[in-house]
Amino acid sequence: MSEVPPAAPLYRARTGGAKPARVHDLTQRTVAFVLAGGRGARLKQLTDRRAKPAVPFAGKLKIIDFALSNCVNSGIRRIAVLTQYKAQSLIRHVERGWGFLAVDLGEYVDVAPAQQRLGDTWYSGTADAVLQNLNLLHEADADYVLVLAGDHVYKMDYAVMLAEHVASGADVTVACVEVPLADAVSFGVMAVDAQGRVVDFQEKPARPAPQPGNETRALASMGIYVFGTKFLSEELSRDAGDTASSHDFGRDLIPGLVRRGARVMAHRFADSCVNMVGDQPYWRDVGTIDAFWEANIDLTHVVPELNLYDDHWPILSLQPQLPPAKFVFDDDTRRGTALDSLVSGGCIVSGALIRRSILFAKVRVGEGSLVEDSVVLPNVIIGRRVVLKRAVVDKRCVLPDGFVAGVSAEEDRARFHVTERGIVLITPEMLETGVPGVTSR
Repeated sequence: MSEVPPAAPLYRARTGGAKPARVHDLTQRTVAFVLAGGRGARLKQLTDRRAKPAVPFAGKLKIIDFALSNCVNSGIRRIAVLTQYKAQSLIRHVERGWGFLAVDLGEYVDVAPAQQRLGDTWYSGTADAVLQNLNLLHEADADYVLVLAGDHVYKMDYAVMLAEHVASGADVTVACVEVPLADAVSFGVMAVDAQGRVVDFQEKPARPAPQPGNETRALASMGIYVFGTKFLSEELSRDAGDTASSHDFGRDLIPGLVRRGARVMAHRFADSCVNMVGDQPYWRDVGTIDAFWEANIDLTHVVPELNLYDDHWPILSLQPQLPPAKFVFDDDTRRGTALDSLVSGGCIVSGALIRRSILFAKVRVGEGSLVEDSVVLPNVIIGRRVVLKRAVVDKRCVLPDGFVAGVSAEEDRARFHVTERGIVLITPEMLETGVPGVTSR
């Protein structure tokens, strides 16, 4: 486990300097609900056995580690992770990797599986998930609630958004980011006035409205909200009684508040982002195989867009005790080499070439093999003379000697899942059955 940052870390978004004491006081009066119960169906077979927030990322992390680390680094240390589908690996990760907070000081990360507290149904939407766990909010006696998704990759100081929420007198504050207009169909699209008040909110519109003065970009909701506790409780109860509602924040609750004239304010992510790329804040929805592959491979660049080497805003995670990565053989015909790559602890590269790839923990690569532009998840065994290009290889795959993937799209499609961009997804079940999407029993 990385060293735990102080409760009031350096304030590194926009203004610089230390956080004011008042902001620190606000974070102490806040509880975060991390929504981590989604199916993650767009990640195809990669989420057959795990929830999307539990998908490995960046060599030694899980996707949910970004949301949790943002909370801790922001000074928000009372956190509830709401789970539902295929949650066991996520529960295990949170319990084993996030038990370092000081419980005697009221700090915690609790896992809250769907418990059917209000009836015999599971969570029917994101708002319903929070409604069914209001007991956690009341037990915490918090003044403010931060609601966020656990399946995005970004670095954000939530304390900035929280302070802005209080200063504006908002009923709810919604974090937003500019996205290309073509991508906006996948998000809640917002329109705001000159004061930053949300005047329209459309969830996943077929024809998103561009921003005024910029026809190529739209203002999209990040699915991050700040509420006052009393206001949220009342609105969730009202929504629960609406038989026409799907009980979702983005689809029902937020648009309804805008229509009824509530004070819904927009918070610009650029004002609280801790990882700017030029003048653009870094935020990724890695919800497809192509997006997941691209965000990981970007980390192999000389100067990646996502900075994981920032000591002031560390991304914390479960860190198993593993030996250093090992590269063996230095002969002309076999040389263990990794170029422009990330290689995690416990890996052994025996006379193989790794280029522009990420090897997660305890990957073994046999001599004469080439791994190029690929993301290899933990505990994969790659045999001798293997050729692997533009691939995502799931945990515990065993690629036999002479295995080839990423060279012939036609052959790959017969055995594996191949994306629109030609990325090959390989899972243990596919290797066993030879049929994409078929799970062995």
